[in-house]
Amino acid sequence: MRRFADSFGQVFHAMWTHKLRSFLTMFGIAWGVGSLLLLIGLGEGFRAGTQKNLADFGDDYMQIYNGRVPAIGRSQLSSRQYYLNYQDFLDIRNLPQVRNATPVIYRGDLRLVSDYGSSNGYVDGSEPQFYDIRRQPVDQGRWINWDDERQRHNVCVIGNEFVRLLFPGRPVIGSRLLINGVPFEVIGTIQKIGHGNNNDQNMRLVMPYSVMLTYFPMQGDGNAMAIKYVAYQPVTREQHEQAKQAVRAIIARNHNFDPETPDAFDDWDTIESAKMVGKISDAMDTFLGAVGLVTLALGAMGVVNIMLVSVTERTREIGLRKALGATRNSILFQFFLEGLMLTAVSGGFGVAVAYGVTKLFGLAPPIDGFELPHIYPASAALAMISLGMAGIIAGLYPARRAAMLTPVEALRQE
Repeated sequence: MRRFADSFGQVFHAMWTHKLRSFLTMFGIAWGVGSLLLLIGLGEGFRAGTQKNLADFGDDYMQIYNGRVPAIGRSQLSSRQYYLNYQDFLDIRNLPQVRNATPVIYRGDLRLVSDYGSSNGYVDGSEPQFYDIRRQPVDQGRWINWDDERQRHNVCVIGNEFVRLLFPGRPVIGSRLLINGVPFEVIGTIQKIGHGNNNDQNMRLVMPYSVMLTYFPMQGDGNAMAIKYVAYQPVTREQHEQAKQAVRAIIARNHNFDPETPDAFDDWDTIESAKMVGKISDAMDTFLGAVGLVTLALGAMGVVNIMLVSVTERTREIGLRKALGATRNSILFQFFLEGLMLTAVSGGFGVAVAYGVTKLFGLAPPIDGFELPHIYPASAALAMISLGMAGIIAGLYPARRAAMLTPVEALRQE
């Protein structure tokens, strides 16, 4: 034990003797470790935030909108607009590749007025199964049911931001709300979705599809029975592409055009979007990781340099210690400890600084689409082990050569 303590004392003495060189080396290592961990954390924060945004729409959420097809051949210069209708929804719902679907009428030009405030926002008319397709967790009250749909009850569910604007500090459930002058009863509220200024998701109102069709149908000539889009889910996540192609084939058949017509469909597939985001995130991780590894490699080169110089400068010291009875193993152990301490202390400091920076990120206002970076233990361990190996090998190799010299040869070294 005393021998071990003596070795530690000698290591500290050697590092203190070359304070500037030791500090600069340790700073380079700490910078390399911290940079690597932060860059990886930022890349993963982007991935997690984007995936969370997509998940806010619901599990396996897909939708198809009204579209435009060429009127003459495949020319885009002359085209015609087509509008989805309830029959399109029924045909989509009955597809074997689709497990759930709902029609949606959407308006963004309606005025909402309560006894305490007024606002404009997004108003959807949909059937009750919309709750199972799109993520809309109820906070208070209840969701629209089939009695509301069949009996055309003037009821609605409102988002978190509408609660704040229309009923500030007031009871919401059972309250009266005028939508373009038509009275409605608020039967439920939706929990806040996302974070930051994500008002598009939270400034929403949902009413029964039949009521929306009666009072607020789609605008434009001949659109009284049209719907804005059909939201649906594939039977399984893996079959999303088959479901999308089947839905497109139904729409093309119902509206008399070739399903292979380019740019004839306006649809959205969150599953495909998630895959694309994953590829972008992988590319970002590769790039940021490469930048971090280069920085880490520079730190490792600093360790190698200081250990090589340290051993070279102390060859005479090694010879003197051998002349006084020091064994080769004791000399090697001292340099092993020196390399290990350089990397362990500075690497640990780099991890601590990176952790502190991630906590500082938490004090900033949340950014929509970005999750706070985290320190990943596997990345930290890999960085520390790599640096430790570099320091140990860089110290042991020249130290072994010096330790194998006879005391006389070592003392002759300049």
